[in-house]
Amino acid sequence: MTKYLILIVTFIVAGYGFIKALPLIEGPSISITFPQNDTPLPSGIVTIRGNAARAAQLTLDGAQILHEENGDFVTTITIPHGGSELTLVATDLFGRTATARRTLFVP
Repeated sequence: MTKYLILIVTFIVAGYGFIKALPLIEGPSISITFPQNDTPLPSGIVTIRGNAARAAQLTLDGAQILHEENGDFVTTITIPHGGSELTLVATDLFGRTATARRTLFVP
């Protein structure tokens, strides 16, 4: 009986540890909520919103931007007339990266 109890407790502890470690195993992810891809903008000033989950560092075209503890970020930039591609890169504590791109157009 004691062997089975130890086995069950070990299984529960291992399962709990796996569930808690799963976000670390998955690595970072980025979702951009605004603007959508290929969006024509009325002016060259654009506010970018989104979430960078499990990210220790977040960059927009190589420049670091701040994000909240839950991963939400908001930043406003100025882009020139014509087409522009924005590249966001999220890096976690282990150096793994996730990249998201948006193509925007300012008439």
